[in-house]
Amino acid sequence: MKVAFASTDKIHVDEHFGRAEEFCIWEIGPEDAGFAGLVQVRTEGDDEADRIEARCAGLEACALVYVAQIGGPAAARLVQKKIHPIKSKEQEPIKDVIVKLQEVLKGNPPPWLRKAMLKGERPG
Repeated sequence: MKVAFASTDKIHVDEHFGRAEEFCIWEIGPEDAGFAGLVQVRTEGDDEADRIEARCAGLEACALVYVAQIGGPAAARLVQKKIHPIKSKEQEPIKDVIVKLQEVLKGNPPPWLRKAMLKGERPG
């Protein structure tokens, strides 16, 4: 599954969703993970809703997005698009987050995560 990370340095989860200008995208499975690229997002817009929508549109292929902080309206919009926002603790290194996520994927993931894993495998 594709997972996005809001990061200012491409190493740590350290950016607020609403301030992120780009997201690091990783393809993550139980056994392997690989960097899939960067997604640049449009940061200008007439209002907050436009800016939230622009960020969400850039992350449509992702099942999860890790952020340092996120506001309620943005989190709700991501969930509507079947993208699960997750707040990361204390500017964790992306690599550490990936290892923890893989451990969960190898075991018995919670139902919401199992559903997220299937996001790219089913139409719509």
